[in-house]
Amino acid sequence: MKTAQRYPTLYKVVTDLGAFSSMLLPAYRLRPYQLAPARAILESVRRQRGDQFAVVFSRQAGKDEMLAQLLALLLLQRSRHGGAATIAAPTFRPQAALSRDRLRDRLLGNQLTAPLITKLDASAIRLGQAQVTFVSASPAANARGQTADLLLVANEAQDIEPRIWDAVFDPMAASTNATTVFMGTVWSQSTLLARQMRHLRALEAKDGRQRVWLVPWPVVARDLPAYGEHVRARIAQLGDAHPFIRTEYFLEELDGDGGLFPPHRIAQIRGDHPRLDRARPGARYALLIDVAGEEESGSDPLDLAGDDDRRDSTALTVVEVDTTSRPDGQAVYRVVDRRAWTGTRHTALHDQLVDLARHVWKASWVVVDATGIGAGLASFLRTSLARKSGSSPTVEVIPFIFSGASKSRLGWDFLGLIDSGRFREYRSDADTPTEAGRVTARYEAQLRATTYEVLTGPGNVLRWSVPARDGHDDLVISAALAAELERIDPRPRIALGHGVT
Repeated sequence: MKTAQRYPTLYKVVTDLGAFSSMLLPAYRLRPYQLAPARAILESVRRQRGDQFAVVFSRQAGKDEMLAQLLALLLLQRSRHGGAATIAAPTFRPQAALSRDRLRDRLLGNQLTAPLITKLDASAIRLGQAQVTFVSASPAANARGQTADLLLVANEAQDIEPRIWDAVFDPMAASTNATTVFMGTVWSQSTLLARQMRHLRALEAKDGRQRVWLVPWPVVARDLPAYGEHVRARIAQLGDAHPFIRTEYFLEELDGDGGLFPPHRIAQIRGDHPRLDRARPGARYALLIDVAGEEESGSDPLDLAGDDDRRDSTALTVVEVDTTSRPDGQAVYRVVDRRAWTGTRHTALHDQLVDLARHVWKASWVVVDATGIGAGLASFLRTSLARKSGSSPTVEVIPFIFSGASKSRLGWDFLGLIDSGRFREYRSDADTPTEAGRVTARYEAQLRATTYEVLTGPGNVLRWSVPARDGHDDLVISAALAAELERIDPRPRIALGHGVT
């Protein structure tokens, strides 16, 4: 008598991932959007088709849980006949180790697979004769020699260098015709995941078989209403145009058309409000300062003649902070002035900035580069502006220390402001034959010259700057510091008297 006839429930459990998940792991039961790609992957393994798949889920939607249960069932199915799967992640700890631990817990957590475990160590789990090995795809790691005759997975593939994958991992599947899966977040066009998705979509167009599985947040929210509420709150906070929202929840690929500020993005920040030379009554302002090194001979503000395009300047951007024009209460930052000082001594610069903050703009905030030599100027400004001066209130000074990570975060956040329509420039005066117009022209040139790359590896680090051959990015950095104002609550504080509720 056939197994299916004698033990119909057991047969279903070992042949169907939905039954395996719901019967053996009910606390982690997979949902339809998880089952669909997993079943396609298992079918490719079973038929030895050697297909490739790309699987992209919205953030925290259960991609890794799907992978763990898929691997658990695959090990069970192949426990007698053997076979090997390799799971590669950008790092072993924590990424590959987390995948290993999740699989271990699912195998130990049900009575059918727990007794069959024959190996549990730092990098491998074996069920009977079948094994899954977890490795790092870091350039410094040594993954050569691993086999993958059943399945090869690139988890968080956007952070794996394509050259490493092609040289070390792709041959593991090519020699055995193993099924290959690329999982992760899309981000930019240059990632391994994005490259494979383009290739797989071309194959889909030829034969109509689905190979790319995208599960954006609305699909997940249909099964998990609480998840939908969480994502809606994040969208309300950051805006639906923020790079994080676009890539992690809507699964959109970021622009890859050269510069960080392509023509459409520059067009988006253009406003029609005039440039100002002092504060308007009732408006609130912030001064954003990128600090340059000082030289023995100083120059006046806006003195950008001669070789100054090739010299770093202390750059000031003044923004009006408007928290009343949007129904969601999010701030809009309107640039109303910008200035630059090249070679000016910080002692003289300090006095000018204090005057601008207190008397010209009556600023509420000053965001200042406090990196390296800028730390001294930032400290002096903080001391000076913390004191009341006549009727002038104190000014909150917010230091910003640049590092690879903080500049990356600033870049992503600045793009979020721009793409959500919350950063606007004054009406361009770059064509006017004035010193102020020349500053605007220099700023616009820096925008066009700013290049970027998203580094492989954890964190999606954004590296952005103006190449040395094209000058500096001081004015652009100054403008980007507007994003740091998002870390405070810019809404006006309302004082309540005693007894008022």
